[in-house]
Amino acid sequence: MEGIEQWKSEAEQRIQQGIEYVLQIPPVQLYSAAAVLVFTTLLFILVRLLRRPKSNTIVLSGLSGSGKTILFYQLRDGSSHQGTVTSMEPNEGTFILHSEAGKERKVKPVHIVDVPGHPRLLPKLDEFLPEAAGIVFVVDALEFLPNLRGVSEYLYDILTKASVVKKKVPVLICCNKTEKVTAHTKDFICKQLEKEIDKLRTSRSAVSDADVANDHTLGTPGKTFSFSQCTNKVSVGEASGLTSKIADVEQFIRDNVKP
Repeated sequence: MEGIEQWKSEAEQRIQQGIEYVLQIPPVQLYSAAAVLVFTTLLFILVRLLRRPKSNTIVLSGLSGSGKTILFYQLRDGSSHQGTVTSMEPNEGTFILHSEAGKERKVKPVHIVDVPGHPRLLPKLDEFLPEAAGIVFVVDALEFLPNLRGVSEYLYDILTKASVVKKKVPVLICCNKTEKVTAHTKDFICKQLEKEIDKLRTSRSAVSDADVANDHTLGTPGKTFSFSQCTNKVSVGEASGLTSKIADVEQFIRDNVKP
């Protein structure tokens, strides 16, 4: 009991000494210290509230029939599943890439969304773009020229989306079905898309519905359009969903979804 009483007495003395020390501090210094403490605490809370985890969402987009769904299944389980009917709902899943199976502790699961390419379903794309860490725009390299106009319009709309421009979401133009002898090369496809988008850019005035909705115009005024003029990074790669040649897509995903 005597030990406890002695401890209480010492504690009271230290508290009293602390109070006397604080009372000796000039009020200006005391208020300044309190203000700094409050400001630091509020700043810490604000940073914690605003900090969001980096997105792990990759959006597969492109016209119907370009091979998005096959790429989705190749990435997920290495299969070349082929649907016979155009999907009316997005294929969606969060998983470790099939090529990285067994490395679960070293890699981050990816949330991949395969958005249907049917014209009536394109508005569904807007549901996923705000959370996208990257966009894989799939192009049918075999039937490219007959679909050039439609492909270019779709890509133009994506590249002028406010959610893509402001966040500088990277885009991979994935030339699929390259296993076919008559498939066009990625360089040819890239050049043709740039030419067609340059025409679209000219034909769509600043007051067009597309630009009013997206509030962004592609390219540099007075210069022929090229993807290098985009505020976000636009790259071109090749793939073959049927033969499991998807290295360019996997590399794009890992470049933008970090562990």
